[in-house]
Amino acid sequence: MLLPTDIIVAPSFSPDAVPTLVSVDQIPVDQMGLDIGPNSAEKFASEIVKCKTVFWNGPMGVFEFPNFASGTKTVGQALTQVKGISVVGGGDSAAAVRALGFQDSQFGYISTGGGASLEYLEGKKLPGLIALDLG
Repeated sequence: MLLPTDIIVAPSFSPDAVPTLVSVDQIPVDQMGLDIGPNSAEKFASEIVKCKTVFWNGPMGVFEFPNFASGTKTVGQALTQVKGISVVGGGDSAAAVRALGFQDSQFGYISTGGGASLEYLEGKKLPGLIALDLG
């Protein structure tokens, strides 16, 4: 399992907020984490490109704000290099890859079913699928 080691913080949730890079164990109490840091993004990317199957659910940061989109963009770029199956799951992730200039064709599949997709992968019974099971 990979977890971020650095994070980009800011004092407010705003596109104009001034970003500061800190270690995950040094987040100031008056700041909020708005993106993963560049070391974390590169570490994630270097592992992603080695994978045969990747299911990505959720942006790495506030991709709508340019100061906090680089983690999501780095991970998205790595996903385009996966030689096997790459799935972008969830409406926010789908919106992120499109907003950051990626083409749908660069990924194996893009699904807007984030939480439901994860529940399906967990083996949970989904109400919509139960309703369709007529047999």
